[in-house]
Amino acid sequence: MNDEHRRPPGLDDVTVAALGKLSEALETVERVRGHLYSVHQLTGHADLMLDEAVDLLRQAGQVELADAVRDELIGRNVIEGRWTYQIVEDYDEGYYAAFRDLEARARGQLAGGRRHIFEAEMKDRRRTKGRRGHEAGPQ
Repeated sequence: MNDEHRRPPGLDDVTVAALGKLSEALETVERVRGHLYSVHQLTGHADLMLDEAVDLLRQAGQVELADAVRDELIGRNVIEGRWTYQIVEDYDEGYYAAFRDLEARARGQLAGGRRHIFEAEMKDRRRTKGRRGHEAGPQ
């Protein structure tokens, strides 16, 4: 195990577990953020596909329905007053930023800024020392 993942002297098991759980929670929030970007991109793609749907409805003689799609759906806010990019920005600048900052602050105060101590110790316990593919780190 290299020093960047080694437990600082005096850091107890409960604190290491707490930092590990906080890190795991941040990883989950990172996944949520990725899903929000998926919602953003998929919604934008669907909105652009509506242009073709309107054209096809017009070609089919369904002018009233084409106008309804154009007027009621194209460019519509997905949440009151917001397109998806605004939701992503609010999430990034609010909850996500606060979460990242607090997780980093906790690591800084308690573990000298070191990351993944819990996981590094678990890896060290679970690997077969001396076996190829089970090395502590890259050579």
